[in-house]
Amino acid sequence: MGRETQRGYTVEGMTCGHCRSAVAREVGAVDGVTGVEVDLASGRLTVRGEDIEDAAILAAVVEAGYAVLPRSSGN
Repeated sequence: MGRETQRGYTVEGMTCGHCRSAVAREVGAVDGVTGVEVDLASGRLTVRGEDIEDAAILAAVVEAGYAVLPRSSGN
């Protein structure tokens, strides 16, 4: 069993509640994810879970139809 972690990302192109829901739904379906918060105003995506893989999170955001900026170190 992995260790619970939290990671932050910046998503570009979200403009409405539907955007927020689409990102939250796709990211929430990624293995190991236990929580997702999407702040529409800042574009901030916060993901909590165990053994989270950045590549899977990035792919989920792209699948939802949005671009994600690389995660900065320390997030």
